[in-house]
Amino acid sequence: QVQMVESGGGLVQTGGSLRLSCAASGRTDANYAFTWFRQAPGKEREFVGGIHWSRSNTNYADSVKGRFTCSRDNAKNTVYLQMNGLKPEDTAVYYCAATRSLLSIYTTRSAYDFWGQGTQVTVSS
Repeated sequence: QVQMVESGGGLVQTGGSLRLSCAASGRTDANYAFTWFRQAPGKEREFVGGIHWSRSNTNYADSVKGRFTCSRDNAKNTVYLQMNGLKPEDTAVYYCAATRSLLSIYTTRSAYDFWGQGTQVTVSS
């Protein structure tokens, strides 16, 4: 079992930046992928980006490439999502998710076993 707690959401103006954090605890080891999803009102939860815990490879949705960056701090058991150049369409609840993986950063919601509670990001125009 893996527990995750997100933080760092808030209100920001268009073009601004936020950094989300996902603190993980429980039975984690090197073979995990940690990923961010987001869900806007009335829309499906969608993949944003993710990072492999030990291999550090990343994967991003086309809509955020070049603006968002995933990273991790092994010592703090924390994964980050740095969001720059925010747009109103980035407004959503952002969720951290984890699953066992040797390398892949899966992009489908069903691939993930563990989820955080979510943190709200609102981008004003």
